Amino acid sequence: MNRTAKSRNYQEFNDDDGEDEGDAEARSAGFFDDTTEGVEPEEPEEPEELDGSIAPDEDARSATPSRRFSKSCVKNVFTVVLIFVYLLLTAVAVFLAYQTISDFLVKVNQPVMSVTYKEVDAFSPPGIAVFPGKAVLLSCRHHFHDSIPPLVDPGKPQEGDCDMVHVAYVGPFANQTEKRAVVVRGPTDVRNRELVFMQFSHNETQEDFSAISYMLFAKFTDLIESANRSVFMRDCERNYSMWTFSGGFRTWVKMSLVKTAGKSSEAVEFRQESAVVKFNDKRKPEDRSPQLFFAVFEWRDPFIQEIRLIVTANPWSAMAILCGVFMALFKAANFAKLTIQWILRMRRRQLRNRVRELNQIT
Repeated sequence: MNRTAKSRNYQEFNDDDGEDEGDAEARSAGFFDDTTEGVEPEEPEEPEELDGSIAPDEDARSATPSRRFSKSCVKNVFTVVLIFVYLLLTAVAVFLAYQTISDFLVKVNQPVMSVTYKEVDAFSPPGIAVFPGKAVLLSCRHHFHDSIPPLVDPGKPQEGDCDMVHVAYVGPFANQTEKRAVVVRGPTDVRNRELVFMQFSHNETQEDFSAISYMLFAKFTDLIESANRSVFMRDCERNYSMWTFSGGFRTWVKMSLVKTAGKSSEAVEFRQESAVVKFNDKRKPEDRSPQLFFAVFEWRDPFIQEIRLIVTANPWSAMAILCGVFMALFKAANFAKLTIQWILRMRRRQLRNRVRELNQIT
């Protein structure tokens, strides 16, 4: 009822064209005062409807900033998480680069030994240098297929078929004393198990132990082609090892060749396995005074062992890993730059929106 009276009076007020605007405003103000005075306080319909018409707008206005705040908060949290992830990846990339460089340097400074076996049908004839001293070489013969015929008249000189050279030289370690060596051409045909069988005789002396020393070197032809055989033998004694075989036994030596390649040169050495068998002396007691020495030289197998120093560090793989690491670092730096720019831009946008809202409120 109150609303009907208000609308009617308001229409009458608008239809009044004779009054000026100041009087109209005064009259309208007075009219609204009069109408509000006539309204009974028991009817709360107008505030309820007025509140009902204003409340949805206020809820929408209050919900929009909260929604914006939640979205910006989620974006900021997601950005911070991405930054931490990229920092972690950057740390891993730096550690991987350091580990790659350190491993490469370790592998360069510590090469690995590589052992390979090369099969051959025949070896170059090695040199067998025997230092008999006061002993006498009775015989030297080549045999095949691990077959040594029975001894005939042991202790007496016999015919031989070995190529040998007698060399006298001054030893490099024995206080410049003169040495005499009998250098024999060694076996070559490893497939047919070629061997060299030598027999020495040595009269009893005042020595506590009786033995004959020998030395092996790579090629017999190196001695033959050498301009100075004495110097060659002295160098061989300096570089190769010496072994011995005892009297009253047959010493069976099985040789194997080892080549070691260094950074600047290649070294050759012999490895040997020896088996000793007692000699059953069947001579008459009066003929047993000269002690007999027997030595057999044979190749163990048809393989040459080659030892090389190999650097396992691969510079190309290290460069590829480092390139990947640097690309990851560049991408991480670029992402961090773009992220910081995006954060600053969002911050400025939020400040502009806040200022705009404050201006609208004022």
